[in-house]
Amino acid sequence: MLNVMSQTPQQYTDRILRCLEGREPLAVMATTVEAIDHLIRGVPIPDVRSRPAPQKWSVSEILAHLADAEIVIGFRIRSILGSPGISIAAYDQDRWVTSGHYDKRDPRKSIEQLRVVREGNLALLESLDAEQWKHHGMHSERGPESIEHIVRMTAGHDINHLRQIEQILARGDDRTA
Repeated sequence: MLNVMSQTPQQYTDRILRCLEGREPLAVMATTVEAIDHLIRGVPIPDVRSRPAPQKWSVSEILAHLADAEIVIGFRIRSILGSPGISIAAYDQDRWVTSGHYDKRDPRKSIEQLRVVREGNLALLESLDAEQWKHHGMHSERGPESIEHIVRMTAGHDINHLRQIEQILARGDDRTA
């Protein structure tokens, strides 16, 4: 699928943070859903559901992943706010693709889920004071992660998957040209 298992936690973190390239994380997060809408507007559902290769996620599966990841991010942030230093469990995203039946999810509903949960998370983040941004949890694979770091990772993760969607859809254009 995305084959992040071949990366160490630090390599993954570095790769995702490089995607951010000095951009303002909250601004990226605030525009992700609109960017996704723009990318897939007019793309037939069979194309959105089609995997570019057997072990790569389809656009639809990426959308379901982003929607579910947003729930996880919101839970992690709220857990840290309620209990600074709390343990943060990692999850196997590839298993979630299978167990969550991402291949059968309606991509429009995934986008709407992402939109609603993201709006709630952004509203919470905008209400935090400077001290709260420094609160952290202990990620089971990556160690201490502050809310500020989680937000930067989320924005980089958004950019990573937006690029992936662009590449998948561009390949689809190549096949029809």
